[in-house]
Formats: sequence, C-alpha cells, structure tokens
Amino acid sequence: MAIRETYLRVSAPLLAYFLMCIFGVIAEGNFYEDIAITWGEHGGVKILGSNFLVLSLDQFSGSGFQSKAEYLYGRIDMQLKLVSGNSAGTVTAYYLSSEGPNHDEIDFEFLGNISGEPYIVHTNIYTQGIGNREQQFYLWFDPTKHFHTYTIVWNLQRIIFLVDNIPIRVFNNYESRGVPFASHQPMRLYSSLWCADQWATRGGLVKTNWSYAPFKAYYRNFDAKACVWSKGSSSCPSNSVTTTHNNTWQVQDLDAYGRNLLRWVQKYYMIYNYCKDYKRFPQGRPRECRLSSFA
Repeated sequence: MAIRETYLRVSAPLLAYFLMCIFGVIAEGNFYEDIAITWGEHGGVKILGSNFLVLSLDQFSGSGFQSKAEYLYGRIDMQLKLVSGNSAGTVTAYYLSSEGPNHDEIDFEFLGNISGEPYIVHTNIYTQGIGNREQQFYLWFDPTKHFHTYTIVWNLQRIIFLVDNIPIRVFNNYESRGVPFASHQPMRLYSSLWCADQWATRGGLVKTNWSYAPFKAYYRNFDAKACVWSKGSSSCPSNSVTTTHNNTWQVQDLDAYGRNLLRWVQKYYMIYNYCKDYKRFPQGRPRECRLSSFA
C-alpha cells in the first residue's frame, strides 16, 4: 500500500489525539546543561539556545551528542525534524545505550530516502550485547515538515516506543521466562547524524548525493523524566514506585485505547517484524515473540 494512501486512514478522533500529543509537549531539559557534544564539535553541532539544537552531516564529518547523565529507567522525550529533501544514505540515530561489549541499547534510527519517498523508522533492542530484534515502520506524516515527538519509555515491566505519544512497539519484560531484559545497566541518551549509505537506503543500492549537503536534523524539547544513576546509586527511591505527574512512566502500560492504536500502527505502517521472519529463524522464533501478543 502506498504511504500516501494510508494518510486517509487517520480518523477524526485519531487526528484530534495526534494534535493533542504534538502540541502538548512541555520541555524540561536544557541542551547547554544536559548534553555533551561527542563529534562534530567544529560546527557540526549547533546549540541555538537552551532548547534548540542542530546536527549536520557533510562529506567530511557527521555529528552527535550524548546526555551527560546516565539513567536506569525513565521516559525520554525529544522533538525532531528530520533531514528534508534527498536524504538517501543518511541515518539520524536517537537511542539509549550502556557501554561495553555486553551493553543494553534501545534504538530509534531514521533511515533517509530519495525525495518523495518515505522515511523508514528502524527500531531495535539489545540486551547483554545481543540485538537482532528489528522492527521497521513507515510514518503517517512527513517527518521533515514539522517537529514530532519521539519517546522511549523504559520501566521495570516493559519498553515502549512512541511517536507523538502513539505506541508503535512494546517489548515486555520476560526475564522470569528466560528472555534477557535491560534491567541492570544504566544508559545514556545518544543521537547522531551520519552516513550509512552502504545499507541505509534500499539495502545500499541508493548512495548519498553529497551535492545536497550539508544535511541537517533539528532537535528541541528534550525532556528526561528518569532515574539518574550516579556513583553507583539511583536518584529514585529503591524498591518504590511513585505515580506523581512526573513519574507515571514508572508503571506506564497500554490501556485499551493504546492497544488499539498499537494494532493500527502495526496493521498499516509496520513493514518489517523480526518475529514474523520465519526464514530467518528456521529453528523457531525468539522466545519473546512467542510470549507477546504484540510481537
């Protein structure tokens, strides 16, 4: 189904919900105070006020940043406006990750495309250094025209990926059933804009056209409601879960409406799901795929 045709499937109630989510974001972060530039420090990253940041990519260098704080569970919100025009071969990565060979990681990657063709949202989850849990989606809007909010919710029970507060993916904690979960390693937020034209667009068939450089991605409204990990301890009280306005993420789940939204996204916008790739797993699907109704 052509992506432009699926725009027509957004009902009036859904449209109202989208608008509420888009314009209801409250910024609490400060780029000057909360992030550190990791590469592209000589002009590739521009912080234009405490709440606005630009990453750039040209044929000489990409750019990126990371949060100064580490988190052990939290809700991370960021508004992004992705590279416009011919963005083939570019990747805008936005993810949480710990360090080391056995790291945990929760990924959003936005794969660019030629003009007029849709972005692909590539998601993945690593636990103890092992990923291979890819799900990919189209979006129901053009992510280069306006800012949209991309959210990672990570709590003891589950990981939820949201776009404008619409759930697109859920990964439940099945550690008690033998499925590793990101439970013990604090993670930082990372984001970068880089060239991956060996694989990013049509499996590497379409290369980056550097005549369109510099490519730029825009960020605002960074908001981390999270348990900050520092010197071996958490800012959240141990063995307690609070449900104040800022801490509802600690028990966040999908209600009936949220589950219907997730099914809507998976029906009309999901284009790859490792849990449905039977050829890839001839010995049987990963255990989490057999346990979850949303795999």
